Amino acid sequence: MPPEPWQLYALTAGLLFSISLAGVFLCRHFFRKIIAVNLMGASVFLLLVSIGRRDHEAFADPVPHAMVITGLVVAVSASAFALALARRIHRETGRDNFSESE
Repeated sequence: MPPEPWQLYALTAGLLFSISLAGVFLCRHFFRKIIAVNLMGASVFLLLVSIGRRDHEAFADPVPHAMVITGLVVAVSASAFALALARRIHRETGRDNFSESE
């Protein structure tokens, strides 16, 4: 019996979250960390959409979809703030990573 599509989406979300979590901890560059956090958010959105699956006899559950739409707005705002903060840190200190060697 092949897996349901929502199960594949949930598995993909878990895999993407794991890879992004490793990127947050292993990368030192500001921009790469911001991208990794954005991918973590996208994996959570994918998981919420896969949980809000639709049956043939029932309507779709609107709550997870509304949470995803709200989360997208918050993620864009947080990404813009993080990029502005990274740019300001680079302008003030000349550093673009978290290394202590400089």
